[in-house]
Formats: sequence, structure tokens, C-alpha cells
Amino acid sequence: MPTILFSILLFIAPGALGVSTFGTPFKLSLLLLIAISTFFVPAFLIYFLYRTGYVRSLHMNELQDRRLPYFMTALLYTSATLLFAFRLPQLSDMAPEIGIVLGSITVSVTLVGLISLFWKISAHSVGISGMVGALLGIAIKSGELTLLYPLLALIILAGLLASARLHLNAHTPPQIAAGMGLGLVVSLATVLWLV
Repeated sequence: MPTILFSILLFIAPGALGVSTFGTPFKLSLLLLIAISTFFVPAFLIYFLYRTGYVRSLHMNELQDRRLPYFMTALLYTSATLLFAFRLPQLSDMAPEIGIVLGSITVSVTLVGLISLFWKISAHSVGISGMVGALLGIAIKSGELTLLYPLLALIILAGLLASARLHLNAHTPPQIAAGMGLGLVVSLATVLWLV
């Protein structure tokens, strides 16, 4: 989901992040780095945990299967956030919003891990509503009207995703609602407060 979010921000509304002066090759490199650190490495890690028996199912239906992957993913996201916020000086000076948005995603993943110690919250709902919250916050702060259609599309996708999770009996309505609320509040509050 971070890869999709940053694809929208880098290529549809680059002015919102202050990256409109960056060339396409640089934006693609940036997006690839985000995809590697927030999708490919965590996916490989979860698959590794599955193959070694630490996770019984890739669906992670049981609470005990969710805990270790979420905390390890939170550590990976924390590393990515620190990289983008502090270790890439040109980027952190010109577009600090990237580190801030990644930070809000990291907080959400960490909270999902903590909640998963006791209860099964919908991580899918957290992710999609986090994207909605981040886009909404950035649209409000920057006045970027180009974010309206992607925002509407994400709201529709959030509804479809929630319906699918309920239809599959993967979550209960309170788990979906809690996930939607968590993702939206964390990302929207972070963007409105820090960006």
C-alpha cells in the first residue's frame, strides 16, 4: 500500500510532496526503494517465516501467526522511515513529507502488531484507510485538486475491501471498523499535524 500511495503522490501530485522538480528517473528510483523496503523485503520475510515454521499459514488467520510478522515488518518500516527522514539528506531537506508519511505508516503497523497481541484487527482496513487519510490530509494541506479522483477511487476501494473481508469471514464488523478508524486517524492526524 505504501508503494501505491507514493505512486499517486510522486506521479499525480508531485507538487504536494515538493518533488515536482525531480526528474522521472529519480522518482522511479525513489518508488523502487519504497517498494523494496515496504513490500518486497517484508513479503520475503513473511514467506521465510512460513517456510521455517514460525508462521503456520500465509493467511495469518490466527493471532499467534500475526505477531512476529507484524513486529518484524514494523522494524523494517522503522528502518525505511529513518532512511528517508534522516539518511538521504537531499531528499529529507527537499521533501520531508516522505519521511513523515512513512512514519505514520510505521506507527500504524506497530499499533497493528500491539493490538494483535490480544485481538485480531483488520490490517487490510488499516492499510487502505491509512492511504485515504494520508491523501486527504495532503490534499487539505496542499490544496492539490489532482488528488480528488485518486482519493475517491481509494474510498470506493476501501468499501470493496471491507466488504470482501467480511464476505470471506476473515474479520468481524468491529475488526474492520477498528482497522478503518486506526488507519484513518493515525495518517490524517500525522499529515495534518506534521506536514
